[in-house]
Amino acid sequence: MGKVFVHLGSGAGDLDSRVNFRCGFTEFIKKNFDTNDKVFCVEANPFNIEKLKESYINFQNVEIFNLGISLDQSDQIKFYYAENDAPHFQVTSVKKEHVEKHYPGEEIKNFSVKSININDFLRKIDQNNIDYLSIDLEGIDLEVLKSINLEMYNIKNISIEYLHLKKNQRKDLISYLSKKGYSYCGYGYDHKNFDYLFRKKKIYWNILISNLFLWFISSKHYKYFNYFIIKK
Repeated sequence: MGKVFVHLGSGAGDLDSRVNFRCGFTEFIKKNFDTNDKVFCVEANPFNIEKLKESYINFQNVEIFNLGISLDQSDQIKFYYAENDAPHFQVTSVKKEHVEKHYPGEEIKNFSVKSININDFLRKIDQNNIDYLSIDLEGIDLEVLKSINLEMYNIKNISIEYLHLKKNQRKDLISYLSKKGYSYCGYGYDHKNFDYLFRKKKIYWNILISNLFLWFISSKHYKYFNYFIIKK
């Protein structure tokens, strides 16, 4: 049985010129992809869908969904973006203030797209066992993660963006996943190292020191922290 990859917030895959045609999780998928694997990409911004399809044109068993992940049962959801973030609008978010923080003084535009709750989406793709999940949802990463039914869905590896989380949110994230049986295992799949990686495995040393220290140290010290974990 093949591996299952789920990418929430796929952008333009590895075809966005503004980030040097790189996407860490897309690269990880392509590097580790086998014939029987399945890939499910979710991207809210319709501007990115054709590029995303082009990114995976040589890969089978890839499904791309132009959907917004919602925190409720709404059928439609509004997203905000700034024109100066063109052509692929990396900072598209359901939170207007999130876009304004990155583009102060800019005109903020919006569009609406069909939406789905994360558990309904996982039910829709009929995958109870997921090998790799990447969450990059520009401002609602933690809320979406905590809304996943982790008792129903067996997710082995979770890569989640920490860049926009405040210290108390990082503390909440680490504590929450530790209680769910996950251990912090270093950088996630983002090529800029903006993600945490959690594995569904109880590594007690990792759980202890990540809960004690990881949430408040600065990002420039993560590599030393990760080295300490790996060495242990």
